[in-house]
Order: sequence, then C-alpha cells, then structure tokens
Amino acid sequence: MPTQSTFPSDLTVRPATQTDESAVYDFLCTLEETILDPRAFTAIFHHNTVSPLVHYLVAERQGEVIGFISCHVQYLLHHTGKVGEIQELFVRPEFRNQRVGQQLVAALTALAIEENFVNLEVTTNQKRVDTIRFYEREAFIRTHVKLVKPIQS
Repeated sequence: MPTQSTFPSDLTVRPATQTDESAVYDFLCTLEETILDPRAFTAIFHHNTVSPLVHYLVAERQGEVIGFISCHVQYLLHHTGKVGEIQELFVRPEFRNQRVGQQLVAALTALAIEENFVNLEVTTNQKRVDTIRFYEREAFIRTHVKLVKPIQS
C-alpha cells in the first residue's frame, strides 16, 4: 500500500502513527463501550504499530482523524498462506454514512492484494446487524460460525 491514499471526498487513509494513539484510544473505548486500561492500551498500540503483522490505518479529513481500521496477519496452515483479519473498525458517529468505513476497507483490501493475502476476514458480534450488512455490502461472505470460550483468570 502506498504510504498515503487520497480519495475524491477529501478523505485521506494512511498508516497510523504513534501520534494517532489518543484518537484511536477514544475510538476503541467508544466501540467497546468501556474505559480501556490506558497503560495496557499504550503498550499494545506501540508494540503493534511496529509489527509487520499488524496494520493500523486511519481516515483523516482536514487533518482530523475520524476513523480507524486494524488488521492482524497470520500465516495459517489450513489456508496455506497469509490471512488478514479485521479486528476493529470505527468511524466517528458524525462521519458515518459518508463512505469513510468503505474507504478504510478499500485501502485495507488494496494492502491485502499488495501483500498477497489469501483472505481478508472479519468477525463481528451477531447482534451488530448493521455492521454485518456493511461487510456484506463490501463483498465479505458468511462462511463460518465463530464460537468463543471465555477464559477467566
């Protein structure tokens, strides 16, 4: 992926940097409907922004970060190749329905093609009906059922 892509709507999608941490933290607290541990968040954010197996992209309009998408990459035996999984996608509410999410997914898809991913995958809670509809519009296909086993420490 080029280091920066500009779309006709004056939206720029670019790789996230350390300076985007505060905005991304706010986005994910909103997305998860909780206050995340800021120290743990910072440690993970810094670790992942330098990992070649994690891609963080932000959408920016007029210098203001308004959206975020993350993708974690794995080399999976059963796919015999590189698979990216979207972990988080967030667009500030006042910028929704303006194709920001679509453009974040498009930029990530271009990166996946450039890096020869076999698949780009996403999992979302089944209660997020609008989110599921969004991904299906973006050509994601329902092929699996995800089961989760909570591990309590």
